[in-house]
Amino acid sequence: MLTIAALITKILSAFYRIPFQNIVGDVGFYIYQQVYPFYGAAVVLTTTGFPVVISKMYAEFAEKKDLDGARRFLLISFIFLQLFGLICFMILYFGSGKIALLMKDPNLAILLKVVSLVFLLFPLVSLIRGYYQGKGNMVPTAISQVGEQSTRVLTIIILSYIFMQKGYSLYLVGGGAMFGSITGSIVSVIILFTFFSIRKEWKWLSLSRKSIKNLLTGSGWIYKALIFQGLTICISGMLLIFMQMADAMNLYSLLVSSGIEKEAAKSLKGIFDRGQPLIQMGTVAATSMSLSLVPIITSERLKKKPEYLLDKIKLALQISIVIGAGASAGLWAIIEPTNTMLFENNIGSSVLGVLGFVILFTSIISTITAIMQGLEKLLFPAIVIVIGFPIKYGLNLLLVPQFETMGAAVSTIITLALLSVIMSIKLRTIIGRPLFTWKFFRSVILAVIVMILFLKGYLAITSVLHGLFVSVRIAETFQAVSAALFGGLLFLGIVVRSDVFSEEDLSLFPFGSKLAMFLKHSDRSRKYGEKN
Repeated sequence: MLTIAALITKILSAFYRIPFQNIVGDVGFYIYQQVYPFYGAAVVLTTTGFPVVISKMYAEFAEKKDLDGARRFLLISFIFLQLFGLICFMILYFGSGKIALLMKDPNLAILLKVVSLVFLLFPLVSLIRGYYQGKGNMVPTAISQVGEQSTRVLTIIILSYIFMQKGYSLYLVGGGAMFGSITGSIVSVIILFTFFSIRKEWKWLSLSRKSIKNLLTGSGWIYKALIFQGLTICISGMLLIFMQMADAMNLYSLLVSSGIEKEAAKSLKGIFDRGQPLIQMGTVAATSMSLSLVPIITSERLKKKPEYLLDKIKLALQISIVIGAGASAGLWAIIEPTNTMLFENNIGSSVLGVLGFVILFTSIISTITAIMQGLEKLLFPAIVIVIGFPIKYGLNLLLVPQFETMGAAVSTIITLALLSVIMSIKLRTIIGRPLFTWKFFRSVILAVIVMILFLKGYLAITSVLHGLFVSVRIAETFQAVSAALFGGLLFLGIVVRSDVFSEEDLSLFPFGSKLAMFLKHSDRSRKYGEKN
């Protein structure tokens, strides 16, 4: 349930940006993306860190049949989250002017104030989701996540369209789009409260007078768990948010200080931000299968089966690298028609092509982070992801003045590549064995090279079709979609044919039985004989 809900919300989060950019243009997209990382942080708080920790600790109380302790724990958690949310709200609301000045765009202050309101609602959402997940009921969390994101997306598209038709300023349009974060959060609260009301669980949650009097006695360990476990898991889920935050804080100002006119700099930043939906869609594809192996990794750790555990860790990483490399390289090869298909023109395609390799490194880092969490190594990935922000920020200072938005793209790739290496070395140390073979890397590199050559040739040949369509955008849409399909099939065919994955591994893939047909005949026969 949670996996399906997460996939739906991530897909919605990636796709809505495309019509939104088409409605408001590159400058309007810049305005929205400058403030989005603050909302993204609130989303992580309500979907990963705190609900996960609350569900785990609540389940432990329930298992001990300590119902009064469970009620007391939930109330203490709510108080903690409410204080935390209030602090975040006050920093963002009352500091909106200073934050906007740091971004060198004072007009962004109103959007920051709108986003700050989300932090007042996140404690309720986190608590109730954690409560239901602790009971083993994932339906309220899943429905509330999908309802929240659907409402938010509809609000953004409808209000931005209406405001643009009425000729409002782009900053007011951006404020309307950010209002979607409020409507989405309200709908999420209503859905969760509806479950509470239908099941009449308010009475169950009421505490005895004795528990209320002793509310704060001996509760320090709860606060420590929420701070350490909750925040470390939250931070681990903010990798791309930190990258976007660094760009929001200094990319526009660096472009202006290097001599670019303000409106042109806003447009350049907006074009650069076109990469975000592309990265999100690619990352969802690359991590959805690899992360589905994490519960297996966790269970095998508990069962203490080291060989099987190692196999699944290797498989998860191999899947993330294969699909991440294929998606990144494929996107780079077809970025021009893809850019036109999604955003009406191919401006900034070279920058977006480089940004596409974020998919590969994000997939590796996200998978290793999830594996480490499954192995109960929470602190290390959080620390590594946090240090990514100053590295990215500093590299922007070095590269943007000289290379403009290409410098920002390269700084992101360097930062994520460095974090990938650090995380891989740490995981190698933890499991005590090599993660990959040279044969694996050779196979992936070969598949990437062949796919790129094929795609470049395919685009050159099909460019003659431009004259057959009513518009260039329709022609390039056909090119992008067909190239992605054929290139993806070719890439997977070469990888499978190279015996990177066994027949058993392929059974975990969608259409795995079809992919197994690409295996060498002798290899399939040998594996079949071994099974018999």
